[in-house]
Amino acid sequence: MPVSPEYRPDPRFSDLGPEFGDSVAPADFPETILRIRNDRAAATVGLATLTDAEWIAHFGRFQPLPGQPGPIAMRYHGHQFRTYNPDLGDGRGFLAAQLREIPGAQAASDRVASGSAQPESRLLDLGTKGSGTTPWSRSGDGRLTLKGGVREVLAAAMLEAQGVPTCRILSLIETGEDLERGDEPSPTRSAVMVRLQHSHIRFGTFQRAAFFGRKDQIETLVEHVRGLYHPAVAEGDAPGLLTAIVAASARLTARWVAAGFVHGVLNTDNLNVTGESFDYGPWRWLPFYDPAFTAAYFDQSGLYAFARQPEAVFWNLTQLAGCLKLVADVEPLTEALNGFGPAYIRELRAAFLERLGVRSLGEAADQRLMDTTLALLREKGEAIRWEPLFHDWFAGFSSSARALAGPRAKDWQGKAFDAFRFALFEHEPDRPERLEDPVFARPDPEELRIDEVETIWASIDTADDWSPLSEKLVRLEATRTARSPS
Repeated sequence: MPVSPEYRPDPRFSDLGPEFGDSVAPADFPETILRIRNDRAAATVGLATLTDAEWIAHFGRFQPLPGQPGPIAMRYHGHQFRTYNPDLGDGRGFLAAQLREIPGAQAASDRVASGSAQPESRLLDLGTKGSGTTPWSRSGDGRLTLKGGVREVLAAAMLEAQGVPTCRILSLIETGEDLERGDEPSPTRSAVMVRLQHSHIRFGTFQRAAFFGRKDQIETLVEHVRGLYHPAVAEGDAPGLLTAIVAASARLTARWVAAGFVHGVLNTDNLNVTGESFDYGPWRWLPFYDPAFTAAYFDQSGLYAFARQPEAVFWNLTQLAGCLKLVADVEPLTEALNGFGPAYIRELRAAFLERLGVRSLGEAADQRLMDTTLALLREKGEAIRWEPLFHDWFAGFSSSARALAGPRAKDWQGKAFDAFRFALFEHEPDRPERLEDPVFARPDPEELRIDEVETIWASIDTADDWSPLSEKLVRLEATRTARSPS
């Protein structure tokens, strides 16, 4: 069966002109073995009706979907660990398609992250990773390891389950090539991945235009991004657009922190204008509360450590603001940037309330709950991991009997716990009927620690056994639906 009648192609990136991207050809892979097919995500854009053969043709061989112009490698620059690199761009991926979301299909995590429902029929991108070389590949082979693809599938699923704005991995296809990599055992298996997200326009897209002094390109980008992704901003209002991007970035960062997530590589080419996380490399979830915890072995200075993520995102926003100086005055841009700190704190309070499943009681009480939650995690250290606290005490007072009879009952005592419990019980549970879901009858929550990821990969690598991955994804989906704000 072809695409459904609800499929609505709307390729808009080409409106920017040829200086923003290059038409490219996908790699011709020796094999195309379908490993992951995300029909829930595909259904939101009218693609769940594709047969497996059609799926492989479009997402393994990259035959253009109806009404799509074909692959475009996007041009951008970026700061990598705060060193400017003008030699970036889509080096192993491309924009495969743009299409409209089916009305009413917006992901619940996206609605909550924005604080309210977004306009229906959002424009969404299909972007690839591992699809072959492009003019921006430099010395790279344009490929993706199968292990890397599996890790991205897991990261996106876990973040979505936690209510964090994220891309969704639509497809993972094994491609039959042996890849050499210097930082992992080689040769290793290869794959091509397709992600679905709101936008692939990065801060680095603006940086490239500014690098060449192209005021006209900055003006074009401002109007393109404003009109498609932040339509509430007035036409030509670059500071207003920056304000909207600052707000989206603050929401995203707050939800990373509330999830205990460490992105690992917060370069300007890894942040986009719609405030979604994507392009998961050396990510980690906190094993326990540790502000200095880093995800990347090469982050020797801790630049992107867990507690420094707000600082990193703000620094990247200042680079975006610097680009907009070509078309706007400094004072309103500075005012927009100064909104990040207050917005981040507001969003962090809201994220902690959401994760604990309770309603707001006002700024002072909400701040007290967030502070006591962090103090409890800090005091318990390695005794209590991040995720179990939010599992045991979801919906506050309504979980008392469950938490105090569970496997961590002995840990729920002491002065820090008493302060946390007092602050939590001030707040009314938010839809406590969610506790009836079987997920909350389990003694432990779903986590995504690195040893589990390695175990899942070992089953695939040594025995071609995909069942541990499939079972993990089923459990993460159960967690998402159990906690869903919708």
